[in-house]
Amino acid sequence: MNTLIITPKTKVLDLIENYPELEDILIEIAPAFKKLKNPVLRRTVAKIATLQQAAAIGGVKTEDLINRLRKELGQDLVEGETGVKYNYNKPDWFLEEKIDARFNASEMLARGEHPVNQVLADLNHLEEGKIYELIAPFLTAPLIDKATSLGLKHWIDKRSDEEYYIYFQK
Repeated sequence: MNTLIITPKTKVLDLIENYPELEDILIEIAPAFKKLKNPVLRRTVAKIATLQQAAAIGGVKTEDLINRLRKELGQDLVEGETGVKYNYNKPDWFLEEKIDARFNASEMLARGEHPVNQVLADLNHLEEGKIYELIAPFLTAPLIDKATSLGLKHWIDKRSDEEYYIYFQK
């Protein structure tokens, strides 16, 4: 009998390894999750992304995602808003001319590499008031969470389902 309790902090990979039947439910809830079928993304992103971050990626409320998955397994439901707020509204601090560095993570991800260390190193060298532009094929929720915990502001400019421009400022 499986004893993994589904919480917002549950890693996506742990969830689908413990409850493979929930993978199709994830895809049904948010079609963005179909990317988990890609073995590279499964090994990289699903390994570190939490369900809370996955909910943000899929554009669903964390509690709705958790409750649907728990309901499928007969676990107790959760109440209330949980999770980090991601900024999709263009902030006053954003000015194109303040962009000091740009990085497109798509190639690195396609090779099965994770851009977190590269981006964090770049962010550490970012000057106060300057902006860092990250281009990714999906919402990089774990990376945004980490940058936010380091005191950086962010703005997500979703240009399509497979093109996100994420801006950070110290």
